Amino acid sequence: MNLRLIDWIWHIRGSIALAPEESRDEVFARLDPLFQEHGTSHERTNDKLTFRKKDQAAQDKMSIFDSGILQIENGASGPILRYRLASRILLLCFLAPLLFLSFAQLTVTVGKLKGPETAAEKAKKKKYDEFKKAMPQNPVDRFLGAPAPDRSMKKDKGKEKDDGKKDRFSPIPAYVFAGIFAALYVLGRIIEDRLVKALFRRRLSAASLDADLGVGRCLEPYSCAG
Repeated sequence: MNLRLIDWIWHIRGSIALAPEESRDEVFARLDPLFQEHGTSHERTNDKLTFRKKDQAAQDKMSIFDSGILQIENGASGPILRYRLASRILLLCFLAPLLFLSFAQLTVTVGKLKGPETAAEKAKKKKYDEFKKAMPQNPVDRFLGAPAPDRSMKKDKGKEKDDGKKDRFSPIPAYVFAGIFAALYVLGRIIEDRLVKALFRRRLSAASLDADLGVGRCLEPYSCAG
């Protein structure tokens, strides 16, 4: 199987057009602060940067990604920065609905194997009904004109109890969780794609260069104080 046919599930790809006058060194210098975060290691060749993250902090703006490749290529209209970023969180969010759907199917199967109520449950229910029938109406209720207990209502209650027993094998909760994780995956896939592209564009803008040169290489808080 060609892995590229399915790796879109946990990979985010994109490209950003670069100014023709910018050199590769200038581009990677502006992006460098993103890869100076705790738990991030990176290597750079002439036109490609490869990074990996381990135990990344939540404050890391690229914490959702575990690895990736950024490469500068020559396009028809000028240089282009292409990137491919991998995220285990996206993969887990994609697999979670499949897991809960399998739980739902297992629940349905167990419910079918369980079948109707057992003989012991039927005997217990019959004994309870006989006990109710044997109980006379309360004299106070009779004096106040309260109607006698409706046997049909008792049957309905018994039916509700049986339905409650069947609900123990309902697949609905599993379907709900599957829907939640499916929504998380779709939203995360769209939002993270836009966020990382916007992040790269801000770093590559000329306005951010001075700020990056001033504080971008600080590995720990307060390490650049003074």
